[in-house]
Amino acid sequence: MDHDFYKTLGVDRSASAAEIKKAYRSQAMKYHPDRNPGNTEAEEFFRAASEAYEVLSDSNKRTIYDQYGAEGLRSSGFRGGAGNFEDIFSNFGDVFGDLFGFSGGRREQNGPVQGADLRYDLTIPFMDAIHGCEHEVEITKRDTCWTCEGTGVRPGHQPETCGMCHGSGQVTRSQGFFRVATPCPECRGQGQIIKDPCADCNGSGLVRKTKNVSLKIPAGVDTGARMRLRGEGEGGRRGGPTGDLYIVIHVEPHEFFERDGDRIFCTLPLTMTQAALGCTLDIPTVNGETTFNFPKGVQSGQTFTLAGKGAPSLRTRSVGDMVLEVQVATPAKLTKRQVELLEEFAEIEDAKESDSGFFSRLFKKSEQTQ
Repeated sequence: MDHDFYKTLGVDRSASAAEIKKAYRSQAMKYHPDRNPGNTEAEEFFRAASEAYEVLSDSNKRTIYDQYGAEGLRSSGFRGGAGNFEDIFSNFGDVFGDLFGFSGGRREQNGPVQGADLRYDLTIPFMDAIHGCEHEVEITKRDTCWTCEGTGVRPGHQPETCGMCHGSGQVTRSQGFFRVATPCPECRGQGQIIKDPCADCNGSGLVRKTKNVSLKIPAGVDTGARMRLRGEGEGGRRGGPTGDLYIVIHVEPHEFFERDGDRIFCTLPLTMTQAALGCTLDIPTVNGETTFNFPKGVQSGQTFTLAGKGAPSLRTRSVGDMVLEVQVATPAKLTKRQVELLEEFAEIEDAKESDSGFFSRLFKKSEQTQ
């Protein structure tokens, strides 16, 4: 499961669901074993395309794959492999059904069914992302019905085997080269018929439940970071395990700081006199104030790096730097005395300029070339 699923189907990473489905249909038609009898290479292409479609057609799996690759899918419980051909037809009946006029849908076996994974988008303040925090979120989900333990059957009763599919949950039809397995219309792919449904879950095996989940968010998280909470997803049915909950982090912007990885950027205004004469100021950082000495003659746009004053790295546990950009502020309103002093300063500057300034040197050079 280490190949590129997008390349396998021949689509871009930005491909829409419709484009992915169209590409898979094309691959399935080309490499189907009934059209390539005895061709093991075509069979492998068919399986690879089906595996790629299984991931990219599922928004949750695709998100995990785009973020973490094949390893992330393994960690989330996806083992890969499309199984046998009947499994492929069952899983992707909607694709083949569109081609040959049969209804589609994923077959549900009558054995244990694992609960679906859930996603929760959490927005946290900028400083909480830098320093880490504990957060509690309220999750509304479908959990395993405690009355019937996820079977969907009223206690004391048993489901009956479906007479149409004989418990398999699917019916198989032939169309040309293809054998198309579709969910049984009688039992809706369950393989069983519940004539005495549980009163609490109406036969679904799941009941809606609201739960508070405590999160410990590590220092250094940034927008797009994901946390996986095992067993906090949707409940399983018929004895199946509970799914997982994925927390997707979004960090609010800060009014003063900006972040790029583990580096923090900010702009600090200085007055004309502070920039010209130099000064010592208490500078805000993400970890509180620190004293910084500005040299004389600081220019607007000049940057200074404060080592170790940035954000912690989730991977290396090191701390980044803070980059401070100076913005020299020109005063808009002056007192009479300030105007007098600036005019005096300007006279001195004009005198210096007339002796050795840029325009003086420019005029002298012009005269020498004439």
